[in-house]
Amino acid sequence: MNDWSEFTLALVAFFLLHSLPVRPAVKARIVSLTGAKLFTLLYSCVSILALGWLIVAAYRAPYVEIWPPAAWQHMAALIVMFGVCLIVAFTLARPNPFSFGGSSGTEFDPAHAGIVRLHRHPLLLAFFLWASVHLLPNGDLAHVILFGLFAGFSLIGMKLVDRRTRRKLGADEFEALRASMQQAPLLGSFARDHVLIRATAGIALFVCFVVLHPLVIGVSPMAALY
Repeated sequence: MNDWSEFTLALVAFFLLHSLPVRPAVKARIVSLTGAKLFTLLYSCVSILALGWLIVAAYRAPYVEIWPPAAWQHMAALIVMFGVCLIVAFTLARPNPFSFGGSSGTEFDPAHAGIVRLHRHPLLLAFFLWASVHLLPNGDLAHVILFGLFAGFSLIGMKLVDRRTRRKLGADEFEALRASMQQAPLLGSFARDHVLIRATAGIALFVCFVVLHPLVIGVSPMAALY
């Protein structure tokens, strides 16, 4: 394929594969055949593969400059990505009844909400920051479309997940749980989070990102330091 055809096809495929399988009727049908755990695994794998293809297709698309790259943009991306890695490390394997990415919401303690005390949708926030900061050093048309859509998608996702959770828990329970969480002391919210371990995991994730980025994407994120 040439010109914009691969990027267009990858973009359409990504959003179809990302949205159609989680529609209630479609998801219920697939889960009845595969089971919930296998569905989650397959959906995650397909989404990651589609995302990878879309990113590669964006790099192959014709270069149409919207704004010129600058060293400070790469530096900003590097700093924000360190924060993104920490957010991911403090999100995984912890209860979050408001959003996805954690363990069962039935174990959630609003007095020890951890990062959920700061933001109800930490993984969507991490995705938004990742997409937004990648707009800076990638000012060509394909990447502006790609990362702009991702940023918008994550913001819309927060609203949709809030709506779904409010419907699932009931408006009164949703508001009561949120109020109870916000009233808890901020530092005390992280008391059970093994902060040092999670921070170390976030740093390790960032190092992996820096090392693997030139191998997978072909561009070193450390270019701003050269």
